[in-house]
Amino acid sequence: MYQMFYKVSVSFHKDYLKINGDLIEIGVMVPPVKGKANAEIIKNIAKHLGVPKSHIRIVSGEKSQDKVIEVIS
Repeated sequence: MYQMFYKVSVSFHKDYLKINGDLIEIGVMVPPVKGKANAEIIKNIAKHLGVPKSHIRIVSGEKSQDKVIEVIS
């Protein structure tokens, strides 16, 4: 089991996911209300990386467009 940390840059009203080294650029269509965008971000990253959603957590930036996530696999 290992863990990786990624910087995440979020855009709204777009739907994409691009990974470049330790930077993930992601677009979500869900509005940032009551954690819905964060849940969508975790779901999309988990699907892209092929890991369960429970293996991803937001370390910092929960209320920011710039976040740091931890991925355990």
